[in-house]
Amino acid sequence: MKIALMDSGIGLLPAAAAVRRLRPDADLVISSDPDGMPWGPRTPEDLTERALAVARAAAAHAPDALIVGCNTATVHALPALRAALEPGIPVIGTVPAVKPAAVGGGKVAIWATPATTGSAYQRGLIRDFAGAAEVTEVPCPGLADAVEHGDEDAVRAAVAAAAALTPPDVRAVVLGCTHYELVAEPIRAALRRTGRPPVVLRGSAGAVAAQALRRIGAQATPEAAPTGTLTVLLSGRTGELTRAALGYAEGRGLAAGAPLAHGV
Repeated sequence: MKIALMDSGIGLLPAAAAVRRLRPDADLVISSDPDGMPWGPRTPEDLTERALAVARAAAAHAPDALIVGCNTATVHALPALRAALEPGIPVIGTVPAVKPAAVGGGKVAIWATPATTGSAYQRGLIRDFAGAAEVTEVPCPGLADAVEHGDEDAVRAAVAAAAALTPPDVRAVVLGCTHYELVAEPIRAALRRTGRPPVVLRGSAGAVAAQALRRIGAQATPEAAPTGTLTVLLSGRTGELTRAALGYAEGRGLAAGAPLAHGV
């Protein structure tokens, strides 16, 4: 079995790690776009063109499914990706975990990029899935870029700013950008420093990985031998995980073929 994942940068790592946890025997193809990143500032048309190129590079390796490990690419390019690749290769998008976070009501915050915060897309998710929960949208300027470049000082500053904007009585925080799952522990630490009760973080990587297996009719076998291979594509070129990727436990575990701890 072979699962491909795509993103402009390293935001796909949490989903890749989740697939590896569920199926240690699965071969992974990681396709990113260092030549064209970041995708966020691009027009939807330009972003879709870049995403299609990255997806086709992955598709050349004949995966059984393709995960779009990027919220922005899911919003703008998912229909085009599915039109280009399905039904031969199922394409699974990434949606922020608003629905599970909202179960039971109460107060919930969504941390997302400034472009996503307040967007029609995110407001639609809140309308459709938040139920009785009271949702606060929290913009996180600079956080995705800081994570992408492994800038720990910038991560701490961006996380602290977002924590300060998060209401003190929220019980759950939705990580509305896949990059944010890579810094879950700094986020937890920043929220603790505000003196609030423990807050549950809700990421999407685990659900996306499980959905990919369902789409191809595969079962999770976390006890399988860790025999899966890793192929890295950088704007279509075969390469290796970047230094920034190896700065995170998910990247190091994937590179080493080692067992991976549970994520968010």
